[in-house]
Amino acid sequence: MRAARLIKMVLLLQSRPMMTAAELAQELEVSERTITRDAQALSEAGVPVYADRGRAGGYRLIGGYRTRLTGLGRSEAEALFLSGLPGALREMGLQDAASAARLKVSAALMPSLRDASANAAQRFHLDAPGWYQEPVTPESLPAVAEAVWGDLVVEARYQRRSNRTVERRLEPYGLVLKGGIWYVCARAESGDFRVYRLDRFTAVTVTSSGFIRDEDFDLPAFWESRAAEFSRSLLRMEAELRLSPAGVRGLPRVMDPPVAREALAVAGPPDVEGWVRVTVPMESVEVATSQLLPLGAEAEALGPPELRSALADATRGLYRLYG
Repeated sequence: MRAARLIKMVLLLQSRPMMTAAELAQELEVSERTITRDAQALSEAGVPVYADRGRAGGYRLIGGYRTRLTGLGRSEAEALFLSGLPGALREMGLQDAASAARLKVSAALMPSLRDASANAAQRFHLDAPGWYQEPVTPESLPAVAEAVWGDLVVEARYQRRSNRTVERRLEPYGLVLKGGIWYVCARAESGDFRVYRLDRFTAVTVTSSGFIRDEDFDLPAFWESRAAEFSRSLLRMEAELRLSPAGVRGLPRVMDPPVAREALAVAGPPDVEGWVRVTVPMESVEVATSQLLPLGAEAEALGPPELRSALADATRGLYRLYG
């Protein structure tokens, strides 16, 4: 533990001109007295740590000293590629590995480039969860992440939508964070690749059994295909709509944009008033009503009759409130 801390202290001093005892103590999560002892230990080991006394003083390396201890470990290198996702790293238990990786990279850079990490962090931030929902970290996430990184089989209990719990032995290939919800893409015992929501795992055990990854498996392509398949599986009805030019522009904003654009691409020509007729697949009458209401008078539902009736009921209710 102390050896790792001493190495990190050298890397910190190598990446900055000078650091105070308080700054080092905060970075290394120890007391200033421990920093004094660590600096003395480094000096005795031949590392030229120099202490400047006084209010503006601190610790620095002298003589252009450069350590060769900047080689990245595997976990650090893998975490480095996720360093733009601080929340996801923290939830997967990789925050320390990413911190060490960034520090090693910073120590290896030229002095004029050492502020690159801070500059990037102040100019780009990814906030993955959607609006108006409280992100929840599944309890199983750290264990599943460990299995994904180590290519280890997991044994899990999974609760289906029907609330029936099933036992599964899975080979977890990759994790996906979509709209604040974590999913794992895994190969089941049948050999098929499937998607599981982590918040539906009621128990997860990481086994010591490894598995050989299919080199042809492409996580982004697999997810894109399954996401599109899932999205289309929800569309169980077709709505006949008549849209004004403003309604045409607004349709992709109130429903799945690819589905809206695909429907509009095969729509007929505008009528004399500039309105077009389009057939749009939708999930249900209830969902279609909530999607079309924001378009107001720019969209008219021609069918099915139950959708037209639901929209009429909703607008009559609004009229009673505001008429």
